[in-house]
Amino acid sequence: MVLVIGNILLRAIFSRPILGTYEIVGFLTALGIGLALAHCALQDGHIDVSIFMEKLSRKVQSVIAVLVQGGALIFWSGAVWFLFQFGRDMRVKGLVSPSTEIPVYPLIYLVAVGLTGLCLVLLLKFIVSCREISGLLPSFKHFLANKSSLNINSVKRAVK
Repeated sequence: MVLVIGNILLRAIFSRPILGTYEIVGFLTALGIGLALAHCALQDGHIDVSIFMEKLSRKVQSVIAVLVQGGALIFWSGAVWFLFQFGRDMRVKGLVSPSTEIPVYPLIYLVAVGLTGLCLVLLLKFIVSCREISGLLPSFKHFLANKSSLNINSVKRAVK
């Protein structure tokens, strides 16, 4: 925020913008989102259709959760694989940003690591939903305390 405001003020007052502001803001945005997705998923911060889901039985909700989490896990695992490959290609080619000449590959690797965390959260939720469907729930009850949510407190309790 300081960078953007500083860029605006310097451009307006002195006609001297901060070079690379657009690139740096883009990099920080990608890092912020990529590294925060796992935490958001762990807190059940993503949008769901609870009005529709509440009308279904617990078993049907679990089946839908398995399908959605399984699909999301497959999609994001593919994205992680692609990002690691893309990061490797950018490292080999030596690609840097045009204005600031910041190497791009470390940022790509960091986003891939953040999405790997998201995949781990999705895998845990997928396992919890599968166990709920199959009736093997007792060992995972602490994960399902609140609407089949997997949050940070339930993970801490499970680890203890």
